[in-house]
Amino acid sequence: MKKFILDLKVRAVEQLSPKHVLIRLTDEAPLPEMLPGQFVEVRVDGSPTTFLRRPISINFVDRKQNELWLMVAMVGEGTRQLGHLQAGDVLNCVLPLGNSFTMPATASERVLLIGGGVGVAPMLCFGAALHEMGCEPTFLLGGRSAQDLLELDYFRRLGRVCVTTEDGSMGERGFVTNHSVLQESFDRIASCGPTPMMKAVARYAREHDIDCEVSLENMMACGLGACLCCVEKTTEGNLCVCKDGPVFNVNRLLWQI
Repeated sequence: MKKFILDLKVRAVEQLSPKHVLIRLTDEAPLPEMLPGQFVEVRVDGSPTTFLRRPISINFVDRKQNELWLMVAMVGEGTRQLGHLQAGDVLNCVLPLGNSFTMPATASERVLLIGGGVGVAPMLCFGAALHEMGCEPTFLLGGRSAQDLLELDYFRRLGRVCVTTEDGSMGERGFVTNHSVLQESFDRIASCGPTPMMKAVARYAREHDIDCEVSLENMMACGLGACLCCVEKTTEGNLCVCKDGPVFNVNRLLWQI
């Protein structure tokens, strides 16, 4: 896919939780084609200690409003600076980058989308694409507590939503891999979140012979496969997550699961 470097205008910034914001971006021209699972590299202006762009998953693309949504977890100087953006500001983005999740062959496939923490972000975009093709996904979303569960109203518009929290403040207590929905049968699983969670999901998928893809969150500086800081060991050798991923079938990964 063709890549673009665009100065996108901030239309709105919504506080999702004490440490998460949703940035809605727009442009005068129609936004480029973007696929579920892809990401953007954003330039952080106004931060003297942030020299590299930050990779942010594509959370949602609203074609009617010509908006690109980015969910940002404010965990460092760069992302905290992004959290201070206001409507009318400009954010320089390189997009779209990376590959995408695999769409099911038919709308009748039972698809389970599992997200943890800020890893729920690409699940909304993927769920919207599935919903558009007539496939109703099941979402399994996890967090430490209820305040860590983000965009639930948006997810509920697209499919069934199941929830876990570690403290039991919402949904079932425990991790996503403890949820009772996993007693049901699924044809396909996609997941994004902390690596231990994705490894547990991959183990479950392998035990139940379910096709499974994960979106890796390795540190990505350039987004183009040049700096080699995001290399992942795979059955095909060392691959750059930013260029050859971030989405990988778990059978390609050399995970001890």
